[in-house]
Amino acid sequence: MKTQVEYARDGTITRQMKSVAKDEGVDPSVLCNQIAEGSVVIMRRGKHLTGIGSGLRTKINVNLGTSTGKADVREEIQKARIAEEFGADTISDLSMGGDINAIRREIFAHTTLPVTTVPVYQAVIGYGLREMTADDILSTLKMQATQGISSVVVHCVTRQMLAAFKKKRRVLGMVSKGGSITSAFMLMHDCKNPFVEHFDEILSVCRKYDIVLSLGNTARNGCIHDQRDAFQLAEIRQNIVLAHRALDAGVQVIIEGAGGHIRSDRIASMIHRYKKRSPFPLFVAGPLPTDIAVGYDHIAGAIGGSAAAAAGADYLCYITPAEHLGLPGPDAVKEGLIAFRIAAHIGDTVKYGKDMQDWEVAVLRADLDREGQIRCAMDPARARELTDGEKECTMCGEFCAIKIMREFVPVISSPKD
Repeated sequence: MKTQVEYARDGTITRQMKSVAKDEGVDPSVLCNQIAEGSVVIMRRGKHLTGIGSGLRTKINVNLGTSTGKADVREEIQKARIAEEFGADTISDLSMGGDINAIRREIFAHTTLPVTTVPVYQAVIGYGLREMTADDILSTLKMQATQGISSVVVHCVTRQMLAAFKKKRRVLGMVSKGGSITSAFMLMHDCKNPFVEHFDEILSVCRKYDIVLSLGNTARNGCIHDQRDAFQLAEIRQNIVLAHRALDAGVQVIIEGAGGHIRSDRIASMIHRYKKRSPFPLFVAGPLPTDIAVGYDHIAGAIGGSAAAAAGADYLCYITPAEHLGLPGPDAVKEGLIAFRIAAHIGDTVKYGKDMQDWEVAVLRADLDREGQIRCAMDPARARELTDGEKECTMCGEFCAIKIMREFVPVISSPKD
């Protein structure tokens, strides 16, 4: 069976390409060319398709999953339902506690969204960091592929990168969990990175199931005082080389980068540098432009995410209010998701000029149509709750600016007026 990349190289516009092109309002033949060159991928789970990349709407990923500190299956089911209901494009099951395979089955059962996994998470839980082998890690990846996942994350840090990391001390060191587990495994066993050493085998698995390969961001910063360094630059170069190898093998691939904590004035330049060097879709965690927003990191992350999306990032990983504090509950998942949907939309208004939804809401406000605004809300129930049951907006009462001036100044009824 051919992959989407292989079909695209042959000039075959698949049913999946046609569906994504229709949803995104783009030319199917252009989309086909973009898949062939690697600038767009299609994550697929059953009939659910999500296009990610150049010219497409900025997408949002929601992280779900248990930890060694908390494993409540009912909460994970609730979070999966919230992710689907409130507009997530993909979810990542990062479970590391409880019966992981059973939890994943429940997540699959309660959402239709494409699912990403990080195999080294489940491998280290199953085998232990000191006892785990490269074969254990690869067998876990293969097992997850058979479960129907849509994307898989591997961290391709090398011994040379780790040597560079040791030379320059960071305030927060390495904050990538998958990257740290992989790095510790290499250092403990004095071995190469199994994901790099067995990269062709990984590509074979991804090609067989047409799974999107996500090259992880081990070197991302943990605070805004940890700036771009040799470790980060080496990882970017390495991931771009590996991404080209994946594409040559017929595998769809995205690169994780420019995530973590980045001061606001550095976000756009980091995105631009990546985009100049690589055609592949860029997946960004956050980024967080400040370290002081504890309890409100979803707001700080949305500010950074909107800047990243506007600069060209294709895919954002949400952040919740619980970031740095604990495993997020259902309410925190909802808050983080909505904040990042707003961020993605702001980015798309800059990147593509997609602002007709804003026009529609503005017209409703000009008409004092509060019910219409509520219908357009990302969370209509929350919007209605904030009306306090009053029939009219109580902010200005009888001194509403729009009411006062509407008899003197005509209201614009269309963007062309």
